[in-house]
Order: sequence, then structure tokens, then C-alpha cells
Amino acid sequence: MKTQRRTLIAAALATLALVAIAAPAHADDKWPTKPVTYIVPFPAGGTTDILARLIAQKLGPALGTSIIVENKPGAGGNIGSDFVAKAPADGYTILGGTISSHAINASLYKLPYDPLKSFAPITLIGTNANVLVVGANSPLKSVQDIVAASKSKPGSLSFASAGNGTSQHLSAELFKTISAIDMVHIPYKGSAPAIQDVIGGQVPLMFDTTVVAAPFIESGRVRALAVTSPKRVASLPNVPTMAEAGVPGYSLVSWQAMFAPAGTPQPIVQRLYTEVAKILKQPEVLEKMAKLGVEPSGMAPQQFAAFQAEEIAKWGKVVKAANVKLD
Repeated sequence: MKTQRRTLIAAALATLALVAIAAPAHADDKWPTKPVTYIVPFPAGGTTDILARLIAQKLGPALGTSIIVENKPGAGGNIGSDFVAKAPADGYTILGGTISSHAINASLYKLPYDPLKSFAPITLIGTNANVLVVGANSPLKSVQDIVAASKSKPGSLSFASAGNGTSQHLSAELFKTISAIDMVHIPYKGSAPAIQDVIGGQVPLMFDTTVVAAPFIESGRVRALAVTSPKRVASLPNVPTMAEAGVPGYSLVSWQAMFAPAGTPQPIVQRLYTEVAKILKQPEVLEKMAKLGVEPSGMAPQQFAAFQAEEIAKWGKVVKAANVKLD
């Protein structure tokens, strides 16, 4: 009798153990049961925001829930990124990470998070060039006009950027280094207010993403002088590259990505990756991204993690060589 009782108790304990082990996986299977918040660590109207809203429209129905896009700007993307790094790792908070917040800033700031260890990489959404623009009425008609003006009177020209450490900032710093010129950096809290001041003539020029600048170029409110990519951008075929415009060796490509907090269950990360990868192949999305000058990616999580690590090392060298400082 005692032996039988011990056998029954052992069987019951084994069953409870199996239930405990299976519970997390079962919970993951039910995800999502409520809306998912998509944090954009930059102001509304910027590249990360535009792409987040484009993806959110498709991702919500694919997951059977709604995606709430929330802007948490500041410190070159660090404030919103830190918020996500400290959020519960349950799949209900995701982040629009960028070359700035998850690569460049590692060499510029004392970050409250680790760009690699604090996040679970989901996918690389896409890459895009930046474009050098001036106001429609600017006397600066070419890249060489900027070089000539800067060399004749060093420090006389200023440039706007979406913030310290952003790809827009680094685009100008790379230009300064290669061309041996001096310009004054004026950082803004995002692309939208920065390009508005270029349009208004308060600041002579800036590098901005093709995503943000494209409609202003098309409407004639700003004039595009060159793109930062090694090849011309399909959406701006008549705009030369910086190298073609007389800055040899110049090349800079920005990127946009999606992250979750570190520790987010792998099945959830995989589900997000799978759905976003599908979205990036939809004809409607491809058409919109092409008009924005974005090359879609859909890189798998593990591959993207390796890419990000390489980018951190690469931009660390650029920041050091250009002696980039926070303004």
C-alpha cells in the first residue's frame, strides 16, 4: 500500500512539473492578448516614426491585435531606447531602433543601456541614404559651393541635424573630415523641426534621411545637392552621390530596425520577425518604401545581431577618427 501511495505521489509531482515547464510556452502561444506598444525614440515625422506607422498598420491585423505607436524622443534616441530596455520582456513593448540609438551612440554617450545586451534583436527593417539639402533660395548650388564657402571663411556655415549622434550628424562630420572644412553643428530634437529651419532659412543646410527629405525635395521647398550612399538613390536619380559631387571616398548608409527587451521569449521574437518579414515583401509596402528611398531588408534576428555588432565597431572608429563631440 505504501509503495503504491509513493508511486501515485511521484506521478502527481511529475505531472505538476510538466505543467510548470509547459506553462510559459503555452502563455507564448496565446500572445498577444492585448495591444502592443511600438516605441519610437524620436519625434513624430522622422524616419523611424514614418516606418513604424507604416509597419504598425499591417502588423496589428497580422497579430490579431492593435499596435500603438508612441513617441518618446530625446538624447539622440536614448530616452525611448532606455524605456524599452527596462520594459517587461513579455512581447508587449517593441522599439524602433536605429543606427544612432543602437550603434553610433555607443561611442558618444554613457548609455543607460547596452545596445547589444539590453535588447532582443527582431529584424533589420531597411537601409537608406541621407541627402544633403539646402533651402530652395540658398545661394549654395552644389557641394563644392559649400566647400568653397567654408574654406574662405571657416565656421561661417552651420548645419542642422536630427540630434547629437544621429546619422544626420555623422554625415556632416564625415563631410567635414574628408573635405577639411569647419562648420558649426546645430542639433535639433528630431528631423522634422530641423528641416523646417532649413526650409525657413534659419540654418543653411543639413543632411537628412531620404524618407523625411523626399516630399520637401519633390515640392521644391529644399534643393538636394548629393546623397550619402555609394550609389545613386532610385527615388532621386538626378541627385549625385557625395563622391560624384567631389568628395572622394565618402559613403554612409543609415538603417532602421526593430528590437524587444532582452529576455523576450524566443517564440514571440520569432513571430514578430516572421510577420514583419512578410510585411516587407508586400507590393504596397515595397512601393511606399521605394518612394521613401528605403531599401527593405527583413534580416533574421541572429544575422541582424551580428550586423549590429559590426556596426558598433565600425562607427566607433569613425567617431574617434573624426573626433566627434557632443554639442
